[in-house]
Amino acid sequence: MASLPADADTSGPDAAAAVDPHVLRYLEHVRVEKRLAPRTVALYTLDLRKLAAFAQEAGQPLLGLQAAHIRRFVAQMHAKGRGGRGIALILSGWRGFFAWAARQGLVPHNPVQGVRAPRAPKPLPKALGVDDAVRLADFEGSSGTDPWLEARDAAMVELLYGCGLRVGELAGLDAVPGPDTQRDGRGWIDLEAGEAHVFGKGSKRRSVPVGSAALAAVQAWLAVRLQPFGGAQSARADAALFLGRRGARLTGQSIWSRLRQRSQLAGLSTPVHPHMLRHSFASHLLQSSGDLRAVQELLGHANITTTQVYTRLDFQHLAKVYDAAHPRARRKPQS
Repeated sequence: MASLPADADTSGPDAAAAVDPHVLRYLEHVRVEKRLAPRTVALYTLDLRKLAAFAQEAGQPLLGLQAAHIRRFVAQMHAKGRGGRGIALILSGWRGFFAWAARQGLVPHNPVQGVRAPRAPKPLPKALGVDDAVRLADFEGSSGTDPWLEARDAAMVELLYGCGLRVGELAGLDAVPGPDTQRDGRGWIDLEAGEAHVFGKGSKRRSVPVGSAALAAVQAWLAVRLQPFGGAQSARADAALFLGRRGARLTGQSIWSRLRQRSQLAGLSTPVHPHMLRHSFASHLLQSSGDLRAVQELLGHANITTTQVYTRLDFQHLAKVYDAAHPRARRKPQS
């Protein structure tokens, strides 16, 4: 249903005067028999008036409308700027009316059945600006911060942003690959080769380069990783690269929580989650290289159309630069 204007008069005989008599019967049906709320009935009234106006413009009786007419009306609404969600609500109201009309024998079929609203564009993934991403990666805790937690969280941030890992891939890393690592779908960091080997969606394995900053952070973390559990001979610690206080593998939920807290301590205005760093990795790499295929491989996307969303982020970045820098960008033409 469409949103109801604040000044819309939907009560009393004047509001219903221009409505088709079959519509009036239907509105009485939903008001009395279905006992819908007055506001819902008012919204149905507005939507059906809109339909009647479309039918009049098309030179068709309301009950003579076909699916082709409904699709044309949808296209007209969309062309005038109405969003997919609003159109879907209007279609729902129309569909209910024609379903009732079909039960009454007034129409042979429901012309709205099967007509769908335009798909709303997928929201762009949220990515940090380069400055904010680097600020988070470079952040060092205060003097009172636990050095063990600091080393661990710094290494997590570097791998999330520097390698574009998913949170599940990060949590699934082992400190040292063992006989069960690959069999159980876990990953590991090859420090000598400078690569992260992970198993992504569909158990698809991929290798991602690990930059020098991330390698240094991981090495610093490995140097202290087992300290709370008795050192290298500890039997209390899991094989996981990233451990919690009790020596067990850190969960995805814990990583989300730690990253959110770290981003706030770093002074970022937006709470950061792991996938935001993955988006930032892809967006910043694409801005610098323009190599969509390479970004696809690094992210582990099976289909390049999934990666193409980052071209929209890249264009958004370029548009902002243009608006801010070009002397003609915002200058209105002289009339």
